[in-house]
Amino acid sequence: MVKRSRFVVFFLIILLLAGLGGSTTNEIIKHIKLGLDLQGGFEVLYEVEPVNADQKINKETLVHTTEALNKRINVLGVSEPSIQIEGSDRIRVQLPGIEDQSQARETLGTQAVLTFRDVNDNVMLDGSDLVEGAAKQSFKPNTNEPIVLVQMKDRKKFREVTQKIVDMAPNNVLAIWLDFEEGVDSYKEAAANKDPKLLSAPYVKQVFNDTSVSIEGNFTTQEAKDLANLLNAGALPVKLKEVYSTSVGASFGEQALEKTVNAGILGILLIFIFMIVYYRLPGIVATITLSVYIYLILLVFNLMNAVLTLPGIAALILGVGMAVDANIITYERIKEEMKVGRSLSSAFKAGNKSSFAAILDANVTTLLAAAVLFYFGNSSVKGFATMLIVSILMSFFTAVFGSRWLLGLLIDSRFFKDKPGWFAVKRSAIFKLSENKTTHDLPTRFDRFDFVKHRKKFYWFSSILIVAGIIILAVFRLNLGIDFSSGTRIEIDAGKPITKEEIGLELKELGINTQDIVLSGVEKEIGVARYKEELNHKEIADLKAHFVDKYGNEPNVSTVSSTVGKQLIKNAFYALLIAALGIIIYVSFRFEFAMGFTSVLGLAHDAFFIIAVFSLTRLEVDLTFIAAVLTIVGYSINDTIVTFDRIRENMKERRRLKTEEDIAMVVNQGLRQTLTRSVNTVLTVVVTVVALLLLGSESIRNFSFALLVGLLAGTYSSIFISAQLWYDMKVRELKKKGPITTVKEKKKWTDEPQV
Repeated sequence: MVKRSRFVVFFLIILLLAGLGGSTTNEIIKHIKLGLDLQGGFEVLYEVEPVNADQKINKETLVHTTEALNKRINVLGVSEPSIQIEGSDRIRVQLPGIEDQSQARETLGTQAVLTFRDVNDNVMLDGSDLVEGAAKQSFKPNTNEPIVLVQMKDRKKFREVTQKIVDMAPNNVLAIWLDFEEGVDSYKEAAANKDPKLLSAPYVKQVFNDTSVSIEGNFTTQEAKDLANLLNAGALPVKLKEVYSTSVGASFGEQALEKTVNAGILGILLIFIFMIVYYRLPGIVATITLSVYIYLILLVFNLMNAVLTLPGIAALILGVGMAVDANIITYERIKEEMKVGRSLSSAFKAGNKSSFAAILDANVTTLLAAAVLFYFGNSSVKGFATMLIVSILMSFFTAVFGSRWLLGLLIDSRFFKDKPGWFAVKRSAIFKLSENKTTHDLPTRFDRFDFVKHRKKFYWFSSILIVAGIIILAVFRLNLGIDFSSGTRIEIDAGKPITKEEIGLELKELGINTQDIVLSGVEKEIGVARYKEELNHKEIADLKAHFVDKYGNEPNVSTVSSTVGKQLIKNAFYALLIAALGIIIYVSFRFEFAMGFTSVLGLAHDAFFIIAVFSLTRLEVDLTFIAAVLTIVGYSINDTIVTFDRIRENMKERRRLKTEEDIAMVVNQGLRQTLTRSVNTVLTVVVTVVALLLLGSESIRNFSFALLVGLLAGTYSSIFISAQLWYDMKVRELKKKGPITTVKEKKKWTDEPQV
């Protein structure tokens, strides 16, 4: 008898979810903070240095510095700045959406130590003598020239100082300096060369009884306002050395956001279509829970007040692949249980229970890689890792609980009781329960393949690729981006087709000589130039102004010092090493050491293959490349874990492995049983990656390509390398120790949770 109440509850839930999503999604999206790469802005990493030899840089000093920087940012009017202390001597500042990036750089980096000196550079007064917050922009009487007025605290002290200056006639000059450097600056040279640090040098012809001082120079009104704001914000307690910076033009950010979101929507729609066509009713449920998954990610990300970056959107889209994988594992298990003759309700319960451990292990290992990436990554990579972690957690929640709950309601209605076609199972493929078939006895479409027998062919193929990769790396090396090699990267959007020669000539006008120019974009309208030297503030400002005048778009400019480049290389190495060790430990605990070890060998194979391909294609290796490699580590181990989970089941079924043929049987059987799932999962993820590669932003094109190469390599190693290496290790163990007792049952925490 059909239980209509289950249908009613199912559709009420769908209506509730649709209403909730439809009424709140736009509001959630509006409040999500966008990163610099999506709305334009400026980011800089400062190394904090002492003002003098006696000063110690400690936590308290860094906190005071961030407070001073925050005051300056308030002056700039940035709504959602980010100031973070990194390590023991660095501060990272992000200013999303700021329009005048040159002014921001100047305002932040200027130490703003104001001193009043005589012609012999002796300090007469300094910033501590000023009334805090009293500086203001004004105009000189009669001439209307912009000036800055400051107020002195002590009238008597100011009168005494002006008396001393008057007595020094004819050298009765009160030089007003901003950031005077002892032993470097001098009044005589500054006056002759018009040094901008010498703000003003008025002659003092009479003793002042007033406390007001005017700073006069060749200021524009805006420059006078900026100086007044800077003085009101106060001097920095330390020196700041810029070791990394990047600025993204607003037009670049808008284009990147639009392209990547459109690519993501297309990729996700194709996944939805595939799931519905291939899995029928469970596929429909999967599309519902995947939609809920996307909504929950945006909601959680908003509640965390996290910053959404371009790689973060890619992580969200890729997370759909993780969520799909969990559904595919479960649905394939349910289909197997139906084929051995179980009722739909029994098959549903058994399939959910047997798939839970594989889903848990696959998600935990991917989570390990994401956590390592978060710890060692910089700002944009951290954003990617944050989104990946949220994606993994939400995909696990929606697939394990959401999909099972909704599908359970439909199955409990009994409407689909004798309709296996709704679950993509043919009646002819179902055995009678009386035949006592188990899921291990079921035929697969891959039964004719003997993966173990031909393993040496796969080893030879991989060995040839590895040797070729070593030769390629030795000859071509990696095309390291400025993240790792230091220098300046300039990305120019001309808005029309351009040539390398044209960009080279434009840069030459600015004194930048480089032949390292690459064109990209549909019409080759974007040029990316790399320059070995680090540009200073003024050079970057001039460069931006030049290309805005030339093409109407502000270029993206990134600079990295050699110290930061070395640190990033070290962090990347540590990230990969720790991720590998973490996976070995976890898999050894949950399975056995041999499985953990061969899994990591497969990961090393995949990572090396990506590196060799990038060396051959001369694509730029930057921070997002490391993010891509670690993501592939997560996806590849996901594949391998699912395979080893089946192999472990098959071992339990046989109880003891007495011969090489027994070991070969469990390996071949495990690979055949999981191959459909592996192919379907990689297809769904590849669809999203190809959409990002072809339609997404130029900024993540290399990232998307690395993911595509890694996905294919990871699938290959999971099917043809890791399991076969495990076979060889077990054969050695068999010869050395005799028959192998199968893996003991694990603790009950791996059992399926109650839904």
